Amino acid sequence: MLRVEDRPQRDPPGDREAAALAELIARVAAGRQDALRALYDRTAPKLFGLILRIVRDRGAAEDVLQDSYLRVWQNAAGYDPAAGRPMAWLAAIARHRAIDLVRRKGEVPMPASDDEEEDWLQRVADPRDREAEFLSRDALLTCLERLEPVQRDCVVRAYCEGLSREELASSYDRPVNTVKTWLHRGLALLRGCLDEAA
Repeated sequence: MLRVEDRPQRDPPGDREAAALAELIARVAAGRQDALRALYDRTAPKLFGLILRIVRDRGAAEDVLQDSYLRVWQNAAGYDPAAGRPMAWLAAIARHRAIDLVRRKGEVPMPASDDEEEDWLQRVADPRDREAEFLSRDALLTCLERLEPVQRDCVVRAYCEGLSREELASSYDRPVNTVKTWLHRGLALLRGCLDEAA
């Protein structure tokens, strides 16, 4: 009889996707244009959604998306899989390019929705917002450590990777309402912790 510990371990779907993206980035670093095209095809919809929530203009978001992939092409050799997940690295590039555009225009992006936690995350993404002023890397990391692991993972993946509640629900094999509760509670705890640190 096969014991649980003897069964072959399967990587979760998220780990397989991360490995595939990391491989594509490595091929981009080697100058492979076909790898950049494949990376674009797999990740552009999520990055576009993230950018659009910041710049609030479809045409500008398309320009920022193209600029983001140009940055990926130029900086792929600097990606270190040990430093973080590839989608988080790509999202950081896209988010920074979008914020740079908003800064240049001198505009303040409007919230993408009326939902409280998404609105708060959106304001954190805008460095000119008063709530973002107190966010230091150390304070954020300390506060994230106080969250339950599943809450922390959901918040980080929603913000850094741009995953929707539906995508998170599928990833964790839980109902959307459960994920919504995890996000709501996690963000409430995170906000309270960061308010104390201010």
